[in-house]
Amino acid sequence: MQELFQNFQIRVNDKLYIKDPESSELGKRIVENSILLMDEIGFESFTFKKLSDKINSTEASVYRYFENKHKLLIYLTSWYWAWIDYQVVLHTYSISNAEKKLETIISIVSQTIQADDSFTHIDEGRLFNIMINEYSKSFLTKEVDDDNKDGFFAIYKRVITRLKEAILAVRPEYPFPASLASTVVESALHQHFLKKHFHTITDCNESVEPSEFCKNLVLQTLNVTSQ
Repeated sequence: MQELFQNFQIRVNDKLYIKDPESSELGKRIVENSILLMDEIGFESFTFKKLSDKINSTEASVYRYFENKHKLLIYLTSWYWAWIDYQVVLHTYSISNAEKKLETIISIVSQTIQADDSFTHIDEGRLFNIMINEYSKSFLTKEVDDDNKDGFFAIYKRVITRLKEAILAVRPEYPFPASLASTVVESALHQHFLKKHFHTITDCNESVEPSEFCKNLVLQTLNVTSQ
């Protein structure tokens, strides 16, 4: 199984880009620096003009890869979910115990993310900051149904489905597995946000990670004793 991941490449919906940014060094620089710039100034202030200045290129060159910054944001968030999905598969394929597998998936989807050297042009830590602060802007739009029909959120839903299936493996009779799974995934990002910005309305802090809350929420709901 490990050999299968040696040449692993993350793929996202090809409708999100005009030209695959993974196909050229310029495209990779666009992705790399869009993460750095969006993390630095936020999605609202982010423009292709500012990005092109950062990479010493032209605004037109950025538009050759992405139609607009909304699709770029969905591309980045899709890449993140694909990376999380990769981590889930990698770290659970040999786990036979259903409860242990469930806990492992919860930990992966709710942990604090650090940079992964496997993808040199992606700073996963900075991308994680974007997920915390900007992710909801990728789908809280009037176009969300059209975007969903185009499959833009398929990888995100696949991660939730893996968690849902792990929940059912532990408690097949539990009536709300999809709702619980989606609540955990969304709550994890929200608790990270509260931890950074609204300290008084979360119990997560420097010594209590959101992953601890998420595991407690699921295990208590399913009446499972932690391994």
